[in-house]
Amino acid sequence: MRIILAVFLLSAYLQAQTGSAPIRPPVLLPQIIENRGVKQMLVDGKPFIMLAGELHNSSASGLEYMKTVWEKLEALHVNTVVGTVNWELVEPQEGKFDFSLLDAQIQDARKRDIRLVLIWFATWKNGDSDYAPYWVKADPKRFPVMQKKRGFGDRAGIGSITPLSEAAMAADAKAFRALMRHIREADPQHTVIMMQVENESGLLGDSRDRSPLAESAWGKAVPAELMNYLVRNKSTLLPEMQEVWGRNGYKTSGTWAEIFGTDEWADEVFMAWYIGRYHGKVAEAGKAELNIPMYANAWLGPQPNQEVPGDWPSGGSVARVHDIWRAAAPSLDLLAPDIYVQDFKGTCALYTRSGNPLFIPEARDMAGNLFYAFGRHSAMGWSPFGIEDLSVDGQVAQSYKLLREMLPQLADWQAAGKVTGVAVDGDQPETVELGGYKITAAPIARKRGGPGGPGPQAAPADAAAQLPALLAGGVSPGARAMPADMRPFALIVNTAQDEFLFIGSNLAPSFAVDAARTKVVVASKDEGRYEKGKWIPDRRLNGDEMGRGLPNGTIGMLKVKVVRVQN
Repeated sequence: MRIILAVFLLSAYLQAQTGSAPIRPPVLLPQIIENRGVKQMLVDGKPFIMLAGELHNSSASGLEYMKTVWEKLEALHVNTVVGTVNWELVEPQEGKFDFSLLDAQIQDARKRDIRLVLIWFATWKNGDSDYAPYWVKADPKRFPVMQKKRGFGDRAGIGSITPLSEAAMAADAKAFRALMRHIREADPQHTVIMMQVENESGLLGDSRDRSPLAESAWGKAVPAELMNYLVRNKSTLLPEMQEVWGRNGYKTSGTWAEIFGTDEWADEVFMAWYIGRYHGKVAEAGKAELNIPMYANAWLGPQPNQEVPGDWPSGGSVARVHDIWRAAAPSLDLLAPDIYVQDFKGTCALYTRSGNPLFIPEARDMAGNLFYAFGRHSAMGWSPFGIEDLSVDGQVAQSYKLLREMLPQLADWQAAGKVTGVAVDGDQPETVELGGYKITAAPIARKRGGPGGPGPQAAPADAAAQLPALLAGGVSPGARAMPADMRPFALIVNTAQDEFLFIGSNLAPSFAVDAARTKVVVASKDEGRYEKGKWIPDRRLNGDEMGRGLPNGTIGMLKVKVVRVQN
């Protein structure tokens, strides 16, 4: 102890004499790693699950507007905000940069111990180039737009800049590099943990760009870089890519039409290569300054009433062209879905193929989907769009409040394979296997009266289908907030031998095993919560309350112990 005290006093004396600051270890860069087969985000060297929310597109451009938003974000218990940085505001004049709005976001988030994922609204946003600076919009000769042969309807703005414009790609990459350099210098604490490059990129209204640059490229040989990738990874390509490439005999050289054909699906491959390549060059420029995780997001397709490329932005990072994007943009760490379609589960499955980490930057605020994504796919994060619209008393806020207290342990449980999730769509039960048991979640039967009083009510069979109407691209004409999710849903954790934690709503689980003449009996059932990673039990449910499950309409926690009984 005397030696330690002497060293401390000597260090303090030397610092006082030199005026130097105390030496601190460097802060580790955010990164994505594989932990026992599970892809996880590391922040400050520790697994970090994003309980996120995406701001409306224009929110972060108003300092006064954001003052009340930050207060609400705290009340919603988010630990991550998906914010925005607009090229038109960052570089209003070519070569002259203004990062004041970015600095405000970083400072306000840091004060509240909230991390940031930032969207680079630049060349593309929902298939258009509305966020490009004025000097880009005013110079179509230098920055030409895509041309199409069939109309999608009148849209405001200049249209969509062609990804074959080397000048546009260089200007975008230069601005993004300056942005990442500024973040490196202004944010040594790494409040900013990840970047989204562009937004829902592609061409709306046609399956392929018909501009002179694109027509010239279409008639030339497919780039050797792409063909080499496809040949090298032929055995592991996704089924959609196998189909498009294979229908002409898996040719390894030739024009786009000779190798892939002349229909919309061939057009989409062409567009995916050039749009993916554009994203890759922009991300590469940014990573040269600050190497943190980066991703591209997608307006999903095909989906109901959007059946061919061009109905969604053709060339965007939809699941069917992920192989093309991996070849074109190796600097990206993942490809992310914006999920507004009804088939949430199917979309998650598509976006976890080929080792792609699951992060959902935009979604409807259906709490059951949050628990399903974290439990079934070990998602790195989930983010409802228009987060400032949500109620501080709603299911998302309740969920985030409970989950924040157990996040380090949840990440460990995910990596250990001790987690799953259920979200019951319709009136059929859903069964999962975990910890040696079959756990069944079913819609809770209606029950009235009896010693325990009125029981929980059943969710309507079409609860998952009761979704508000959206405009093209998942844009709501009004507020985003939805009614409470009345499906049975839960995150399920095998916390110990014969012990399970349930977090969710509207659910009373049942247990079974495959062993003959063996039934499973609930030995104990405790309500409770976590505080700083420690389980705090509340009521022990027994007697008339033994049959109770997770609360109806609100989010709760149950810890259940079971025992096997031989018949």
